[in-house]
Amino acid sequence: MEAVSFKEQQFKVREDLIVVAANRLLATKGFDLMTMEDVATAVGVSKGILYKHFASKETLAAAAMVRVLRGALAAIEALPAEQPAIAKLKAALAWTLQARLAGGVPLLPSSSPNLQRSLFSSPDYTAAAFRMNHVISTLVHEAVAQGHLRGDVPGEVVVNSLYSRTCDPAFDLLRATGRYTDDQLVEHLVSLCFDGLATRGGLVLTRAA
Repeated sequence: MEAVSFKEQQFKVREDLIVVAANRLLATKGFDLMTMEDVATAVGVSKGILYKHFASKETLAAAAMVRVLRGALAAIEALPAEQPAIAKLKAALAWTLQARLAGGVPLLPSSSPNLQRSLFSSPDYTAAAFRMNHVISTLVHEAVAQGHLRGDVPGEVVVNSLYSRTCDPAFDLLRATGRYTDDQLVEHLVSLCFDGLATRGGLVLTRAA
């Protein structure tokens, strides 16, 4: 194996720091408000140095998404093989919500053509996104077969519904009240996602006094 030079190691470390900083800024300010200058300031480098790593805000956002996807995949793959599919799906959602709490899940608009082009022209992103979709789709299929998820809803709908839960605005609104700990919020939202609002015996209506 060819030895990596000290300069190359520095480059890689700095690039990782840039992606981490971008992740936090994308999670707090959002893609539209975040600037490359914001990222450079957060890392403590010049914009010129920043552009040596990433040619645009879109390519940097793609790198941030790759980091999240790879982290989520590693978390899922680390779960015990014998664990039921439904438990793995719950753990995956909980991991993502916890990562969001830590400022590690970027908020990206789905309506930006430039961003979409950057995402899908990135081999790293497409590989990670394809792998994630395969893993989650397989778990959903297994959970349905095991009787733990409804089988009357198309798998594609279930998968995309799970993805949408990771950026649910209710999460931030509830957290801002201060009435719940972060762990309680994650537990409540995971429970609602998989157990729904109705009681197990059917929806129970109560009359106000």
